[in-house]
Amino acid sequence: MTFTIAIDGPAAAGKGTISKAVAAHYGFGHLDTGLLYRAVGKRMLDGTEPVAAARALVAEDLEVDGLRTPEVAQAASKVATIPEVRAALVDFQRAYARRAGGAVLDGRDIGTVICPEAEAKLFVTASPEVRARRRFDELCGKGVETDYETVLAETRERDHRDATRADAPLRPAEDALLLDTSALDIAAAVAAAIAAVDARR
Repeated sequence: MTFTIAIDGPAAAGKGTISKAVAAHYGFGHLDTGLLYRAVGKRMLDGTEPVAAARALVAEDLEVDGLRTPEVAQAASKVATIPEVRAALVDFQRAYARRAGGAVLDGRDIGTVICPEAEAKLFVTASPEVRARRRFDELCGKGVETDYETVLAETRERDHRDATRADAPLRPAEDALLLDTSALDIAAAVAAAIAAVDARR
């Protein structure tokens, strides 16, 4: 049985948390496609040319330390604007999406580009201010020195870059359910996502 759930949305909207919970609920595999771009971004910061890094990417690259730092997040957003990088990572994602037993993929272009035929699609979002607050709290919890205004500015910059890139810009698929988590806790957001998927099964 193959069943693909595509979950897209901007940074810190909650799509990763929701995706993991939805995958666990159904017993599906989960792929955080943003990790692919973070891995490429990290290799770029380490001196590797981005397209070469994307073409040489292996599963083990998704498990290295340091993929969740703000510097790598910004690098990931930049390499994601390179069409050759995106093309190199498409096959990896599509093969995972059709794995036996079902799959949940979260990212920014899953429902529109990677898996337009996905059986269920969600677009998870929240206001820039709420997302910046979540990311700020997360970074503070990890001991990263920053301030809310800086994180908000970076959030808006990343949103603009993701939404205006020429190749696979961030936008909801026409048949995606819009899930705004601005005023939802994790349990309510996960419950809404599962209800949406159940409606498509």
